[in-house]
Amino acid sequence: MGTARGYIVPVGGAEEKIGDVAILRRFAALCGGGKCSIAIIPTASILSETGSRYEQLFRDLGVREARAVPIVHRADCERREWLELLDQVDGVFLTGGNQLRLSTMIGGTEVAKALRRRNAEGMHVAGTSAGAAFLCEHMIAFGKEGASPRARIVTLAPGLGLTNRIIIDQHFRQRDRLGRLLTAVAYNPFAIGIGLDENTGAFIAPDETLEVVGSGALTIVDPSGLEFSSMARVRKNDAVCLIGLKLHILDQGSTFNLHSREAAAAPAIAKRV
Repeated sequence: MGTARGYIVPVGGAEEKIGDVAILRRFAALCGGGKCSIAIIPTASILSETGSRYEQLFRDLGVREARAVPIVHRADCERREWLELLDQVDGVFLTGGNQLRLSTMIGGTEVAKALRRRNAEGMHVAGTSAGAAFLCEHMIAFGKEGASPRARIVTLAPGLGLTNRIIIDQHFRQRDRLGRLLTAVAYNPFAIGIGLDENTGAFIAPDETLEVVGSGALTIVDPSGLEFSSMARVRKNDAVCLIGLKLHILDQGSTFNLHSREAAAAPAIAKRV
């Protein structure tokens, strides 16, 4: 009774794969380092070498076993060998690509059920780019770029459902996606919006405290104090009026508590202020 869930680790894409590799190293260490086994799900990618590339990356970091699970059809999600593997590993890493490939091939299958169950039991799950978007209950399927929220510029779809507290967008600053994250949050101001720059990850602990790892920024859109939204009355592509949102920009080592909605700078930065 009372088993803590595993970490949930969305990454903004384009994480470093040579040199520092801080995000991948942190995830490997979290899973158990040289004693751990990690499964890679490359389903979002159409490139055949994606799975083997991440296998090598994690092996280079010293993990005991890294094995790709090449799900290319929904029927693959019922394969006993893959389900048994997911029951044994310490962590799962979902690669980038197209998040609709993940939702249409994995959503509603035994693999999706296994990932939710194992994460609840303590297994850590990370996803980069499309893999990050898929982790939460409400997934940004696609949308238009731009800094301003506009009616109907974002389409949401059901994601994996590891958490319903957040909506994730990735490649955030690089692809000018603030407007679409604001729009997604405005549809129903319950979830907290998280925008992840490239080479930036959010390590969300079982106590719902998020820590930033990587070289970019993490943008938090907190709608808990929203006083007014014009979303229900505007026409398609019209600007949306949102009053009372709170915005945080966090960097390496900064934290945010998804329960209390309190942000804190990294200790080293706080001492210099």
